[in-house]
Amino acid sequence: MASNSVTVIGAGLAGCAAAVAARSQGAAVTVYDPARAARHRVCGEFLSPEVRSSLEQLGVWPQASACRPALMHSMRVHFGRRVCADRLPDPAIGLSRLRLDHLLRDAAAASGVRFVAERARPAPGCVLATGRQTGAAASGDRLFGFKAHFVGPPGDSVELYFGDRFYVGVNPVEDGFTNVCGLAPESLLRGINFSYDALLSLSPALFERTRPLTRTMDWLSTGPLVYGLRRQPPGIYPAGDAFAFIDPFTGAGMLNALEMGRMAGAAAALGQTPDAYRTAVLSRLRRPLRVAQVLRTAIATGLATHLAPWIPGRWLFALTRPAR
Repeated sequence: MASNSVTVIGAGLAGCAAAVAARSQGAAVTVYDPARAARHRVCGEFLSPEVRSSLEQLGVWPQASACRPALMHSMRVHFGRRVCADRLPDPAIGLSRLRLDHLLRDAAAASGVRFVAERARPAPGCVLATGRQTGAAASGDRLFGFKAHFVGPPGDSVELYFGDRFYVGVNPVEDGFTNVCGLAPESLLRGINFSYDALLSLSPALFERTRPLTRTMDWLSTGPLVYGLRRQPPGIYPAGDAFAFIDPFTGAGMLNALEMGRMAGAAAALGQTPDAYRTAVLSRLRRPLRVAQVLRTAIATGLATHLAPWIPGRWLFALTRPAR
């Protein structure tokens, strides 16, 4: 039996997915977020092939497909001069976070979800989808994310570039744009006056890839960022980055947000206990969390450069997907 009402805090991917899922169970849903409309966010904008199932269950796949998202058939991972390339098992899609947020907000509003442009404090029974945890790390070691859109040769691959202490992903999205998004520590960014254009030149391969591109927006930045599971008050349903921040190089961030949001909304509406919900989510994320930690350590120690040529790209892709 569905709950009479569900409160969702946060109107991003996870929050709107939760709202749609709760409404599909018959609950009255109110979403609190001070932002009155979707906006650009720091995001890799890469959607795993499995995302079609998630979007179908949320009822927005036809609208997403109508946006003519970019298709990616392969992946290329650059560790310095070494390249690990492979075909993806199925085509992935590139769709901007702004466009996808709009689609989910519209779907939620059309289903009867009420949006309130205010902040709200977490309370027992609510879905918490307020995004990434920031702070915590010592100054100089803190991580910042950055993103911008470019025009130019888009390619049909998702490309990952690992430099000295930084990571950048490049992939096409709809309307001929290319998204460039990455992570870097504060100590490195201070050395280049937080110039993300300058950071692109720190990797010869990344510089060659982005040289023909023209940036169409100011760089967006967010942080400091903290990896791993987040501690939340008991009795709530955390979703998306409010549950866990997994390394962006896994390429499953948006898929995780949609799936966790859908699960959280349904759990809250149907009265599933928050503990049972958390257990179900952890069973899906345990492997990606562990693999991401191993990869992060390998990158930091330089071991990844030596191992990359011997690890098939499809293995890396499969091991970082959430369990189904």
